[in-house]
Amino acid sequence: MAADDTTTLDPARMIAEARKAFFVMFALLCVVWAVQLANWTDDYRLSLDHGIMAHRPGRLADVFAAPFLHANWQHLEGNSGPLFVFGFLAAYRGVKRFLGLTLLVVLTSGAAVWLFEREQVVTVGASGVIYGYFGYVVLRGVIDRNLIDSLIGLVMGASFAYILTTAVPGTPGVSWLAHLGGLVGGLAGAWIFRERQRKTAPAAPVPGQGSDRAQLLKELDDLGL
Repeated sequence: MAADDTTTLDPARMIAEARKAFFVMFALLCVVWAVQLANWTDDYRLSLDHGIMAHRPGRLADVFAAPFLHANWQHLEGNSGPLFVFGFLAAYRGVKRFLGLTLLVVLTSGAAVWLFEREQVVTVGASGVIYGYFGYVVLRGVIDRNLIDSLIGLVMGASFAYILTTAVPGTPGVSWLAHLGGLVGGLAGAWIFRERQRKTAPAAPVPGQGSDRAQLLKELDDLGL
């Protein structure tokens, strides 16, 4: 899948893309909070009806609904900050690519729960998506060979490495399967949605303009350098 042309954007367009990412994440949080309000007023019936239940073909489509649902207000509050921060960092280089990444981590996180969770458990929450964004942000700069993204990934990885403890069995009250599935999807997404460098043929020399060195000196002189 071809990446966005964010690597060739000028600073003004990069700022515009980051602004777009901010509003996309803000809108997403508004939707999640609105769903939580509706869920709360209905005594969390939405979570029971549309949470992920393993091994049930009729509930497979709920992998798309579960990230918008939460077990209680504390669950939502705990997810909101990381969802916005990691989502923004995943989106600021290109919203179109970010939407593809989101679909991927929703599928991998939900599939891990649907395939391997116990049948009597209902799983809801955006944490699997958060782990997907985290994995993507940490690995993206290395794969794209982008210094800024590599530094962002290093800082985020070092600062939030502790969350990986809930992507393995042993932490009660959390869906480690959703976390692990999302993380795997995010790491894979860093490769799938990597920036493809377009190969361009070198410009043909213009007769009468001299050597490359002379041309470079002329361009520097034109810029007043």
